[in-house]
Amino acid sequence: MLPLSLLRTATGNPMLVELKNGETFNGTLDSCDNWMNIKLKEVICTSRDGDRFWRLPEVVIRGNNIKYLRIPEEVIDMVPEEDLSMAGKGKGGKGGKGDGRGRGGKGKGDGKGRGGGGRGAGRASG
Repeated sequence: MLPLSLLRTATGNPMLVELKNGETFNGTLDSCDNWMNIKLKEVICTSRDGDRFWRLPEVVIRGNNIKYLRIPEEVIDMVPEEDLSMAGKGKGGKGGKGDGRGRGGKGKGDGKGRGGGGRGAGRASG
């Protein structure tokens, strides 16, 4: 299952987000984007030591700061079937440009320009 399809399915549901710095945010997922930036509504933020709490109407969290997401079990069952069948059919894998020999399959050349000396050959005297 792809994380972004799971997140998009979780829109409108409660979730917990733990950041790399230890802070946690409990709220309702309002939206997310392709970089996993998420927007939560009606949020309770807990400090990293767990002894301070803040109630916030809205929070936007940058995706690269997220360490952990806790999503209700019911949301996993709601992921559309076409998203499940697309797993493993994304970018990467075999295929693509080139003939598999790296750098166009060409070895080192003789250099270009006058005299075929290539770089550092300098000018011929005389």
